[in-house]
Amino acid sequence: MATASEDAASPPRRATGRVRQTGHESFLTYAGGRWWKISALLAFALIALYIFVPLPRQHFGSSWLGYTLGTIGALLILWLTLLGVRKRAITPGRWSLKAWTSAHVWLGLCLVVVGTLHTGFDLGWNVHTLAWTLMMIVIVSGMVGIALYAAVPQALSANRFDAEGAITEKQMIEALRSLDRQLHEAAQPLDRENAALVESSLAEDPFAGNVWNRLTGRYPRCATRAATVALREGRAFRPRVAGAPLDKVDALLTRKQGMLDRMRRHLKLKSWLQAWLYVHVPVTFALIAALSAHIVSVFFYW
Repeated sequence: MATASEDAASPPRRATGRVRQTGHESFLTYAGGRWWKISALLAFALIALYIFVPLPRQHFGSSWLGYTLGTIGALLILWLTLLGVRKRAITPGRWSLKAWTSAHVWLGLCLVVVGTLHTGFDLGWNVHTLAWTLMMIVIVSGMVGIALYAAVPQALSANRFDAEGAITEKQMIEALRSLDRQLHEAAQPLDRENAALVESSLAEDPFAGNVWNRLTGRYPRCATRAATVALREGRAFRPRVAGAPLDKVDALLTRKQGMLDRMRRHLKLKSWLQAWLYVHVPVTFALIAALSAHIVSVFFYW
């Protein structure tokens, strides 16, 4: 092992031109917060122009600044929609996916200022206000998406790990099938009433449930939980016999319920991401349609 004096005397290593990243850098703080600084500077500059430059207030949208803000906003909206296309290409460096996502987030927030100033705070029941409203819904849903993508992957990872190690979604399904086979065999010596309870658990579809069940992770009609409760309530009126078939069935139902809860937490977290996309993406397309109608109507009556 080299001593401290030997390390100090050794010549410095030649730079290779590659820098190894030692820590995780969030897309929100990419390149030292480059894009939030650019977005903040742009927003403050536009606010200053709106406040200090004398412009007509009756028809602000028709002024040079109104048209400038509208052009910037329209180009930003079109560019922001390209993130989905950009995700299909993998390139390093300045325009890596992380850099693009960082610009997408911060310029999207800046769009609140650009779009609102473009309206001149003159909102009414027309296609122009519709475009602004859809823009705000897209931006707010984007903020929700940032929060989800910051929390959900970590929660999914935590749900996959237990004392025995990591488990995938496919392994969860295999574990449920294995428990069902064991339950089927263990229920053979039971009487008809208790066997019917086990059968109701075996017939249950672990993926059954409506959208609300998926999003909340609550399944009040869970056959396995009902079978476990009914089995234990029935045993309260019977003498307990150690090693009886009911003990084994009760233990297997408890294990199955735990695996079901784990699977349903997994599905709930995935459903949150899917539900966000079902709002963000369609409203984005609706925004583009309303924006097109807004632009056409402006130039038609110009």
